[in-house]
Amino acid sequence: MTNSYNNALPALETVRIRDEFWGRTMDLVRNNVVPYQWEALNDRIEGAAKSHCIENFRIAAGQAEGEFFGCVFQDSDLGKWMEAAAYLLSQEPDPELEAICDEAVALMGAAQQADGYLNTYFTVKDPQGRWTNLKDWHELYCAGHLMEGAVAYYEATGKREFLDIMCRYADYIDSVFGPEEGKKHGYPGHEEIELALVKLYRATGERRYLNLAAYFINTRGTKPYYFDQEGEAREGEAYRQHIPGYGSNPGYEYYQAHKPVREQKDITGHAVRAMYLCTGMAEVARETGDESLMQACRTLFDSVVNRNMYVTGAIGSNESYERFSFDYHLPNDTVYGETCAAIGLVFFARSMLTLEKKAVYADVMERCLYNGVISGMSLDGKSFFYVNPLEVWPEAVAKVPNLYQHVALPRQKWFGCACCPPNLARLVASLGKYTYDYNGDTLYVHLYVGGAIDCGMVHMDVDSRLPWEGRVTFNLSAENEELDLALRIPAWCQGQFTITLNGKTLPSEIGEDGYAHIRRTWGEADEIAVEFAMPVLVLRSHPALRENVGKAALQRGPVVYCMEEADNGPKLHEFLLDPQAPVSFQYEAELLGGVGTLTCTGRRLVEKDAALYTAQAPETEPATAKLVPYYAWDNRGVGELMVWMHTL
Repeated sequence: MTNSYNNALPALETVRIRDEFWGRTMDLVRNNVVPYQWEALNDRIEGAAKSHCIENFRIAAGQAEGEFFGCVFQDSDLGKWMEAAAYLLSQEPDPELEAICDEAVALMGAAQQADGYLNTYFTVKDPQGRWTNLKDWHELYCAGHLMEGAVAYYEATGKREFLDIMCRYADYIDSVFGPEEGKKHGYPGHEEIELALVKLYRATGERRYLNLAAYFINTRGTKPYYFDQEGEAREGEAYRQHIPGYGSNPGYEYYQAHKPVREQKDITGHAVRAMYLCTGMAEVARETGDESLMQACRTLFDSVVNRNMYVTGAIGSNESYERFSFDYHLPNDTVYGETCAAIGLVFFARSMLTLEKKAVYADVMERCLYNGVISGMSLDGKSFFYVNPLEVWPEAVAKVPNLYQHVALPRQKWFGCACCPPNLARLVASLGKYTYDYNGDTLYVHLYVGGAIDCGMVHMDVDSRLPWEGRVTFNLSAENEELDLALRIPAWCQGQFTITLNGKTLPSEIGEDGYAHIRRTWGEADEIAVEFAMPVLVLRSHPALRENVGKAALQRGPVVYCMEEADNGPKLHEFLLDPQAPVSFQYEAELLGGVGTLTCTGRRLVEKDAALYTAQAPETEPATAKLVPYYAWDNRGVGELMVWMHTL
């Protein structure tokens, strides 16, 4: 294990989450989501879409007969599930879960080929097709997810079998790809292996894995285009990269392969692929000190969050190819907003925090986590959204399928393409890695999640009342340790906060990095209390965002709110918010598992028997609206949804 790894994400065993909000969510993942998903992977959920993932491995291992079924990337679901299970095991022993994982590892070992190759699609269905279509067939993507699962399981249990399986596979991949003569000079169509190889390098110290990750990143988008070459070899014709949208070919921008990564100034293409690429770029940059790669990451991060991100943290506005469309094109009803894409943005933002400590990265992580990520899972953990719209009119979804066929209501028990549910599980299970950094003599607190943090000579108990109240208390104990405690000041508090140390108010100063720094020699029992203002923010969009002109959304703390038909009746579009009127907040323990709600006032359009068009001014009447957290919508039956409300 290298020193750089010790300065990366904190080990999960150093963080114990005991938080009313996130603790409940993590318990849900432990007790409901991970067991449920194992049943889904084994096709034991009645009425759910078939997975066949485990059965594919059994067939590849010679333990069953049959045909491969599912997406070409079906193996990746098991990798992500193993990763989620490993994170849970690192925090709490579970012999039954560990035994299931060991059986899965043995199955993967049996399915691995003699040369190290491990992919059930090509082993079972197309043995001659290996590495002939990197653009489309996801071999390296699947390998990456299995690598991440292997590293997590090794770190959680100390067992090497899964890690050794994936090291053999990585060694084989390294023998196939690279700049040397006789190797393939290509890169994956769906990025993922880049960041996975960095994790494998950190776990093993094998530099070749880091070098291969850097090779995939540095080769991407260079000419001659590799996808053209493999297309000609496979089909006798070029990829036609100059004709975006040609037939079933979305063009090189879809794959983030139209230019070398350092020349890309605008985020483009498939949103999940883009986030995995950017995360891999940031991780390689940190390991190698490559400043040009770091700058490319900064440029692309700015493009994502300042011109292409929804207020919920969702990204990828275009249902066609699940992609970014163009700057400020953020429609609310036809949005794709794949759960995996918001998760990928969390990964990217977290990796940027390892490059440089700036509160904006943690702000984005927080926005995604509280809104666009956990919205992808029902409150019981047994149904999921792939797509996360900000406005829903169920009748239009049902009757205009050419526009809304991707919006599945209600949440689904499972998907034939089930990348999102296990992705969500592994992120929530690893939440502790996202809460803080301990670099040198500075302890950075990025997310205000209750629990305990142990880092070297310092122990800190955290009592967080977020997201419903703004008070966070830290009880810190150290052996006369000099330490700079850096507390992120969230953008949503509008710079309004107070900090007290052992009952004494400290100056409320925010550093250039967006953190309040408290440097002192800490004793055995010091208490720091932070009180963040939690005003209800009436949010407006950039003028270039056409869909939201004349509209507003409400946010309190890190939580974005929405109107639902369950509280307000149908025709939500007829409510006109008064942006100047006060908005009241109330915590309702019996609603949606316990949530804060907002009540706002305005006016509602009055429908009359009238012509379709008229010169008369519309008639309105006083009205109120109740809003619930966006993440909790669609837990009370199918109905209308609206995040951005019309204003008076």
